Amino acid sequence: MGRAAVLAGVGSAVPDNVVTNDMLATRMDTTDEWIRTRTGIRERRHLARGSATSDLAAEAGRRALKSAGVDSVDAVVLATTTPDHPCPATAPAVAAMLGLGTIPAYDVGAVCSGFLYGLASGAGLIALGTAERVLVIGAEAFTTIIDQTDRTTAPIFGDGAGAVVLSAGDQSQPGALLAFDLGSDGDLADLIIIPGGGSRQRASGIPAEPGDEYMAMRGREVFRHAVLRMTESSRAVLARTGWDVDSVDWLVGHQANVRILRAVAEHLGLAQDRAFVNVDRYGNTAAASIPLALDDAAGAGLITPGDRIVLTAFGGGASWGAIALEWPDL
Repeated sequence: MGRAAVLAGVGSAVPDNVVTNDMLATRMDTTDEWIRTRTGIRERRHLARGSATSDLAAEAGRRALKSAGVDSVDAVVLATTTPDHPCPATAPAVAAMLGLGTIPAYDVGAVCSGFLYGLASGAGLIALGTAERVLVIGAEAFTTIIDQTDRTTAPIFGDGAGAVVLSAGDQSQPGALLAFDLGSDGDLADLIIIPGGGSRQRASGIPAEPGDEYMAMRGREVFRHAVLRMTESSRAVLARTGWDVDSVDWLVGHQANVRILRAVAEHLGLAQDRAFVNVDRYGNTAAASIPLALDDAAGAGLITPGDRIVLTAFGGGASWGAIALEWPDL
């Protein structure tokens, strides 16, 4: 068997501050029923004042290292859309916070698909022999880039982090990342976008419009493209592993909303109860959602050793992907 990246530990972290739908309804034109029927979300977590993405990332990373039974890795890959600063990258700060020394550490930006891109990057380091162990983290303080008075985005997003440790092994081992499928379409960049603050706007010499510092999303089109691409990408990794749909134990998709997760399961021909859901409790945590879901499901005893799992996501860029693995005994 060829050298492969094997999942060896998992951890997550969320802020203590729980924000319910009823709490949002006190400051914007919405209701608990309106949010739940459209997204399935009933509450989410908001970062405490004075905290940042790196704090969540470091705590999730610390728990993943403990899960793996190790105190060192050879690289850190951080998937995030909300770095502590535009410059420098946040991953080196996270590595320092964890006491990991002067190892390579870098950010990956693929929005809600970021964790899958981070896994592919970490697996590449292992396949090349550059690293024996890699800490891959998805962490977001997404509420910092959302207009909290906008009822189309504020109810959807939350803050959180999840992480895994990848170790060098071979494809015969439980936990090996068996198949990857990644894609993007830059013609769809305006589906999910922050219009202001980047080099495009600043180099234009035209001041940003009020509100351009916040993320804007074309929800209906995102829904359509997400279902299509997540379904196609999942089918691609099933074909590469030789698994049939009936043999898949869990679809762990990006937790954007319940309707997308159910639609992808339906298009794949997978039973609805095989699509793991925790978006109801955490909202859409972007790059953090898949590792947070994995830790949540494993901690609840839902995912068990030997389970066949397909991870899939769609996010800004537009970007998408899927990864197949068998769950290890952590």
